Amino acid sequence: MNHAFVPRHRARRQLPGLLIPLRNRDFRLLWTGMSGSLIGDGILLVAMAWQVYSLSDAPAAMSVVGFALTLPQVATLLFGGVVSDRFDRRKIMLATDVVRGAVLTVLAVLSLTGAIQVWHIVALVAVYGAASGFFGPAFDGLVPTLVDEEELVQANALDQFVRPAALQMAGPSLGGVLIAVAGSGLAFAIDAVTFAVSAACLLLMRSRPAASAVAAAADEPSVWEEFKAGLNYVRGNVWLWGTFVAATFAYLLFIGPTEVLLPLVVKQQLHGTAGDLGLVLASGGIGAIAAALIVGQRGVPQQYMRFIYITWTLATLAVAGYGMATASWHLAIACALVNGLEAAGTIAWATAKQRLVPEELMGRVSSVDWFISIALVPLSYAMAAPVANAIGIQNTLIGAGVLGAAVTLSFLYLPGMRSPKQLELAA
Repeated sequence: MNHAFVPRHRARRQLPGLLIPLRNRDFRLLWTGMSGSLIGDGILLVAMAWQVYSLSDAPAAMSVVGFALTLPQVATLLFGGVVSDRFDRRKIMLATDVVRGAVLTVLAVLSLTGAIQVWHIVALVAVYGAASGFFGPAFDGLVPTLVDEEELVQANALDQFVRPAALQMAGPSLGGVLIAVAGSGLAFAIDAVTFAVSAACLLLMRSRPAASAVAAAADEPSVWEEFKAGLNYVRGNVWLWGTFVAATFAYLLFIGPTEVLLPLVVKQQLHGTAGDLGLVLASGGIGAIAAALIVGQRGVPQQYMRFIYITWTLATLAVAGYGMATASWHLAIACALVNGLEAAGTIAWATAKQRLVPEELMGRVSSVDWFISIALVPLSYAMAAPVANAIGIQNTLIGAGVLGAAVTLSFLYLPGMRSPKQLELAA
């Protein structure tokens, strides 16, 4: 045993859990760029909803926008996974940042000049969604190459800390202020700037070709062969494909109703402002940050699949709280529960994939995860408005939470799901 290693290891562990991965220069750059772009996306959540409902008070308009955003992402995900395992993931992320920043710049110009229409938003967010299909798998595959294996829980906890702090707290709150002062156009412009910051950080990182790049250069396997290899790996692991399918049906039930109807509840039923919507979303960020701090410090329980499914079941059930709310603070409590519980399960899930899936397959497995999980999200957006018109907004949200929770919990009892023959993930 190398005794010189022991004091150094202990000294590192004395740092606060969330800060340990930041010792790595490239991870710091990734974290910095991600933080900036997530603040911009938080602004976008409020700006896009408020812009759409300013042009049309009908929930159907927001449903169409959500459909246009998610369908191209679903369409490009599987190809994006193969690409991320063949090429430098940093460069892939850089290209997607440039494309999405350009989309937001055009949205800003249209909005600031008063020329924007709903069809403009639909067309532009479709391009944004297509680019996002390449970003997600590349990001998921890059993180485990930047930090040591024993730091993955902390890295994922830091991600879940920054994501809600930026996406649900700072971003929406700033978005509400910007819209109140200068309208949605300025908010779109600020989001475009954040993508420029993210791109600059990626440019400063060292190039890291994917692990399979050398093999690809030597053997030149086809895209189809590489895709099949990833798909076969997923099919052989119930903890992967079972969770992907569980997410498919849970997201079908609650994503569309939440994204389409929550802004409408604030604006029409509670007579709130864009600032009120921002504060509701910010409360979700507070819940997620609290969960990230706790899990980042305590680690992931040994019964990690049970932990993942229980937290996700409770998070989905909390969506019903949106339908029962009669005041903005009710929505805020429900949002905190939804996002806090979701974040706790997501930290454990991301860590499981990063530790147990081979690095050369990570992009493809991640793309299959994204693809199957959100495959029915466009349908969820499309159905939200007609279902709400048929049974009411409150009943739609309550039903989405209750049914989604029941579906999620049922998949925990698939044979082999609760005790996969894998390494323990406890920190």
